[in-house]
Amino acid sequence: MKPVFATAALLAFLVVGAALFWEWTACRFYVGPNDMAVITAKSGDSLPPGQILAKPGQRGVQEDVLSEGRHFLNPVEYERKIVPAIQIPAGKVGIVTSKVGKDLPEGEFLADTGQKGIWRRPLGPGKYRLNPVGYKVDVIDALSVPLGYVGVVTSLAGAQAPEGEFAKDGQKGVREDILQPGLYYINPHEFEVDVVEVGVNQVSLLGSKPGGVITKSQIATANGATQQLERKVLESQLERRNEYLDNNSSSLAANSAAPVPQAGAPAGVKQAVPQTANFTVTQFVEFPSKDGFEINLDMTVEFELLPENIASVFRNYGDLPAAVDKVIMPQILSVSRLKGSAYGAREFIMGDGREQFQIDLTAALAKVLGEKKILIHNALIRHVNVPMQILDPIQQASVATEQDLTNKEKQNTAKKQAELNTQTSLIEQGRAEVAQETEKLKAEIQAGKEKEVAEIGGETLEQAAEIDKETAAVRAEKTLKLGKAQADVVRLVEGEKANGFQLKIKAFGDPLAYNLWYFADSLNDKVKINILHSGPGTLWTDLQKAGLGELGGAKILQK
Repeated sequence: MKPVFATAALLAFLVVGAALFWEWTACRFYVGPNDMAVITAKSGDSLPPGQILAKPGQRGVQEDVLSEGRHFLNPVEYERKIVPAIQIPAGKVGIVTSKVGKDLPEGEFLADTGQKGIWRRPLGPGKYRLNPVGYKVDVIDALSVPLGYVGVVTSLAGAQAPEGEFAKDGQKGVREDILQPGLYYINPHEFEVDVVEVGVNQVSLLGSKPGGVITKSQIATANGATQQLERKVLESQLERRNEYLDNNSSSLAANSAAPVPQAGAPAGVKQAVPQTANFTVTQFVEFPSKDGFEINLDMTVEFELLPENIASVFRNYGDLPAAVDKVIMPQILSVSRLKGSAYGAREFIMGDGREQFQIDLTAALAKVLGEKKILIHNALIRHVNVPMQILDPIQQASVATEQDLTNKEKQNTAKKQAELNTQTSLIEQGRAEVAQETEKLKAEIQAGKEKEVAEIGGETLEQAAEIDKETAAVRAEKTLKLGKAQADVVRLVEGEKANGFQLKIKAFGDPLAYNLWYFADSLNDKVKINILHSGPGTLWTDLQKAGLGELGGAKILQK
């Protein structure tokens, strides 16, 4: 039994080892972080008609792809293909076209998840793993609305909105909400966005020369990628405007300016955004004056589209060239003829009449176009052409009048100059007087200060002398009192001493006795008296006997 068991164990070990070797060599594969693996099953049920991606248990390209990491698949049963994942960078958007799923309902062209067709929801920046057999992803630019513009949104899907109304969710047409400047990730198959200038623009009619619509210049941004997106958006806007002008019998003609490099643009970027198109006007402002003369005007009208009104203007008239062509220009011509016919030719030449016409024209245009949600700021009359038969006499009269006014002004100027010279002399005289008064005041102030200082010094010396006098008196009185006190002390002390002596003498009864007592009391207690008797010998031997020889007779006798 033992050999059989050992053999079975060995076979099992070999089988397991072979299986592991097969698993880790032939079946193992890696998918990188930026890749995905498309798997094809070689066995299983056949796909139904129309199905292109297989589910588990079906033969064919599998619907699910494998993401990054380590995977194990039997190469006999499955075939693998590693392809790059879908990368959508910043500033881009992915539009997905699904080849799998349910068919769309009648009339629909945008699909939701699980339906076949263009997905309604786009893919934003990021990494996606969609099976390339069943899904096609087109990476396009996101929408960047430049500064100074707003985006008017037109919905392309759904039922048509009622006439004269904004489109709501699920309806086709111009929407009321607009896009402010910024970056948007939208599906161009679902929404079309037209960028329209906001703020003040101009329409210029130059009389005998073509005029133009002058729109605001662009503001360059610091982000190179954003500049490129804005450039493309405005180029698309320019193409649509040119297409409108080409397909419509308009009084405008498009003249696009060549790109001009902008200072500070990043390397490789010639210009952040293209120049705005210039639409030339071929009509003139012509009308007969009140007195029958033909008048020709050069005019500039400043108008503004407010952000809250742009969607309404766009829905009713279209983009800026269409609004100018359909509304602004006809109203300028109509109102100018109506108001201008009420003025005589002379009034257009003279300043007051021309200014009043300009005021009336601005007010009338503001009222008419304000009802259409277009704000008018100014209607500026730059030049008026009138017939020479009336212009020349008026000019001659005006020249004569102006010459007379000039001569009068020269006389007034000379008079004013004489007055100015007189006033200048008076000013100089006054200035000298002021200077003299100033010096006089300075001298008086200085003398007053010096006098005040001297008076203060004298008072100070007088006060010091008085203080010294008082101090000397105090010192003399002090000396007198001290001397008297000392004399009194001496007199009292010495008097008491004399009284003491008198009392002591009186006690002894005799002054001599007192003196003897005083003398005896004053002697030193150690003094002794030796009596030397005169006898044979010399003085020196007598001193030696007395014990005084060694002192040579100079030592005081003591005990």
